[in-house]
Amino acid sequence: MVKHNNMLVNNHFKKAWQIHVKTWFNQPAKRAKRRLNRQKKASYIFPRPVSGPLRPLVHGQTLRYQSKLKFGRGFSLDELKLAKISPRDARTIGISVDFRRRNRSLETQTANVQRLALYKSKLVLFPRKAKKPKKGDATKSERNAVVQQTKPFPYHIVRSKDKARAITAKEKTDSAFMTLRKARLEASRVGDKIRKERKAAAGASAAASKKEAEPKEEKEDKKKKK
Repeated sequence: MVKHNNMLVNNHFKKAWQIHVKTWFNQPAKRAKRRLNRQKKASYIFPRPVSGPLRPLVHGQTLRYQSKLKFGRGFSLDELKLAKISPRDARTIGISVDFRRRNRSLETQTANVQRLALYKSKLVLFPRKAKKPKKGDATKSERNAVVQQTKPFPYHIVRSKDKARAITAKEKTDSAFMTLRKARLEASRVGDKIRKERKAAAGASAAASKKEAEPKEEKEDKKKKK
């Protein structure tokens, strides 16, 4: 019940709610239509994969999502170079290329290079003209045995786990907080170290030039006395 002396609520129950109700009785038919469209697309692009070109494995941005592994836009130029595939040829054999992407992690780069190598080993190239096959094209028996890939190219993540061991005496006494403080202090004093080295190098070069100048002055004095 409503407390205190408030105004009674004037509810409107005479609205034509039947007009505003939305129904979708065509849902089963739409589902069947989507399935038929997928089949048509698969038959049209055969023998190419239904899921599209090969995508690299990348990690999410920021500290929150960096542990998440997902498919990226395309392989970087460095990855294609290590896999010995030119960017121009990559797009003709079903490999996506991202010219703007840079490799920040060696582990991700190695995983993507291995992914490209595995894809190359399983790749079957169909000739443009069946009667005139070129070097590297698949034979007739290989083409007949081809099965169209309906899902994205799979990948397997190997998680590295540390084996259980006894805690060392150094680990018991060391402090993670003090280690970070020392590292931060050393990083802040890098400029001082560089300046001292430059000053010492400048002083050594000045002293060397001064020593070279002294014998010349002595020779000039001897000439004047004569």
